[in-house]
Amino acid sequence: MSDYIGTSVKRVEDQRFITGRGRYTDDIVLPNMTYACFVRSPYAHARINGIDTEEARNRPGVVAVFTGQDIVDDGINPIPTGWQIGEDMKEPPHHTLAVDKVRHVGDGVAVVIAETKAAAQDAAEHVHIEYEPLPAVADMNEALADGAPLVHDDAPNNVSFHWELGDKAAADAALAAAHHITTYEIVNQRLIPNAIEPRAVIGDHNVATDDLTLYTSSQNPHLIRLLLCAFVTGLPEHKVRVISPDVGGGFGSKIFHYPEEVFCAWATRKIGRPVKWTAERSESFVTDAQGRDHLTTAEMGFDADGKIVGLRVDTAANMGAYLSTFAGGIPTWLYGTLLAGQYTTPAIYVHTQGIFTNTVPVDALRGAGRPEATFLLERLMDLAAKEMGRDPAGLRRMNFIQPDQFPYDTPVVLQYDSGNYEAALDKALDILDYDAFRQQQQQARAEGRLIGIGFSTYIEACGIAPSAVAGAIGARAGLYDSGMLRVHPTGKVQVYTGVHSHGQGHETTFAQLVAHHLQIPMEDVELVHGDTAQIPFGMGTYGSRSLAVGGSAIYRALEKVLGKARKIAAYKLEAAEEDLEYVGGQFTVKGTDRSVSFGDIALTAYVPHDYPIEELEPGLEFNAFYDPKNFTFPFGTHICVVEVDPDTGEVEILRYVAVDDVGEVINPMIVDGQVHGGIAHGIGQALFEGAVYDEDGQLLTGTFMDYTIPRAADLPMFEVDRTVTPCPHNPLGVKGAGETGTIASTPAVVNAVCDAVGARDIQMPMTSERVWRAIHAARSSGDGQA
Repeated sequence: MSDYIGTSVKRVEDQRFITGRGRYTDDIVLPNMTYACFVRSPYAHARINGIDTEEARNRPGVVAVFTGQDIVDDGINPIPTGWQIGEDMKEPPHHTLAVDKVRHVGDGVAVVIAETKAAAQDAAEHVHIEYEPLPAVADMNEALADGAPLVHDDAPNNVSFHWELGDKAAADAALAAAHHITTYEIVNQRLIPNAIEPRAVIGDHNVATDDLTLYTSSQNPHLIRLLLCAFVTGLPEHKVRVISPDVGGGFGSKIFHYPEEVFCAWATRKIGRPVKWTAERSESFVTDAQGRDHLTTAEMGFDADGKIVGLRVDTAANMGAYLSTFAGGIPTWLYGTLLAGQYTTPAIYVHTQGIFTNTVPVDALRGAGRPEATFLLERLMDLAAKEMGRDPAGLRRMNFIQPDQFPYDTPVVLQYDSGNYEAALDKALDILDYDAFRQQQQQARAEGRLIGIGFSTYIEACGIAPSAVAGAIGARAGLYDSGMLRVHPTGKVQVYTGVHSHGQGHETTFAQLVAHHLQIPMEDVELVHGDTAQIPFGMGTYGSRSLAVGGSAIYRALEKVLGKARKIAAYKLEAAEEDLEYVGGQFTVKGTDRSVSFGDIALTAYVPHDYPIEELEPGLEFNAFYDPKNFTFPFGTHICVVEVDPDTGEVEILRYVAVDDVGEVINPMIVDGQVHGGIAHGIGQALFEGAVYDEDGQLLTGTFMDYTIPRAADLPMFEVDRTVTPCPHNPLGVKGAGETGTIASTPAVVNAVCDAVGARDIQMPMTSERVWRAIHAARSSGDGQA
């Protein structure tokens, strides 16, 4: 079989995972390895007046105890952010361990290294720290208030940056002249990522060669090496190898360069032995970068016919205590640029300010800015439809960008390359049987049942590109990627990619891509990733970029392999290259039975006895880099149907229809799985998940007893379908798929619940208590305000 594209091949990597043979960072045991335990602050804000490590040093099995001052004195620099937002952005230092103050609960203060994990944990309890508690701010409104405690002395008013996009004068004028304005005050609550595998790091310094190997559960090992070497430690890159083995989920939280990586890389050189750290789940709650956390006021104006005339948005985005790796880019360029959605809004203006608080840092979480933008737009559209007495599907349809308008320049700098939004909406409506459902809904309401429907017509921008644009908007890295193909003498192929697989199924999808074009068995293709010593260079996996960027790089390398193979075949067959056709893994002279197989070509390339050695060097191996011309733009329509128990407020999702357009599809089953997972993640935000801090900055939802994530029983059978509008600017015609479900599902669910109970709004997560209160508020007031 060589026609692999578009085929639902079962994931090859699952065999080792479901049989317990995966190799995660914590599975790795090195000779003479030691174990690190971090001593973390119990205070959200406090001055460190003293650290006494003597008792801890004398505990059994202790190898060393280090403080932040030890690391600073050794010349280790603070961890930088990777995205500059404006020239005036405040970027206070983020040290590996706190030196003078702690700024959130969980901030690292000291580390004990011991012969065993248990010994390190025991000794950590004997590190005595003298804290002077300081007033803390966990709430953004309080952080911005006059006289509020400062998280950082060099960030006045607790503001890191101000950012704006669009034409303010045009938006103001459009709203002033609007026939109708819908205003929405949005709390997009904070989420905690909770990947199934906690983060883990091992630093291993080879004293003989002075090489450092860092094993880390990361989504992008090359970026970790770059930041570690170029900005933090000064170590030469060629002496540092970063390996990211099997990784148990990331959702964005494993993109970033964390203090534990710096510490293990530094400490192994200090003690001359490997150092391992693995997070406890309770540590993950207070150290993994969290997501979302916006306070927004949005105003959308319409003319008398229901056409959108303008949008004005003001957002406060919580950065937490420090600027994480991509923190500044999430509520700015990955948020404001998506505020056109699928609509022909002529005037848009957005202002965002990044706010420091005494909480865990906030950064990218599945969707990263795009879910926040889509939630804002799709809630506004439902609210406006209700206020103007219009059908929510019809209001969306009349404002869609039309297929003949592409490429389409939005007022917020993006140029959409292609799309057919009505086709996705129509297919979703047909699957649901929308008209019949509305009749059923009215009948159910007459019976006292609360059934609602919610829409979300979304667009996403994936694979930030090109690098020149990324640099212009503040990204401190290129956003290309690499692919390399090594054809062995026997015709077997190893594929090296700079993107990373941690649940996406790359080992299957990329093998399908290569096997399809080389027309060889998929079993003859192996994917290699996650090791900076083997991959030319790569920017990792995030932002649904893997296939569109990394896959396109592999395709470019494929073209080079096939180009050289054709030259070798032409020589062996004594024919012109243009007279050859490649079918079924054979180069054949057209109109004859003379042929040579791909395997024979590979052997000839490495055993060049009969070979055009004057024209071609031996071997069959090529690498390629691919820098996209533009983002890719997946889009679609999601429809959620819910029933709410009027006595308890409990929400049951009856149906969930998702019609997505992700361009060409390599493996439909894997795409369906990614959409399913994304929808579940978005439902989690709508109904279950929410990080809560008290006024002192203590995380009240620091365990799964308090932080609820969706279970299988909470989810319906998803009805998933697709339209196909190929991306016109990458060689595969593909777009992103891994975040579409998360981006679309949250507003669809919220819209459905609000429709069911007659509430204007219900704060997320829509717990049964909040929904119950909304039902009674709507009944008592009659105005639908919850």
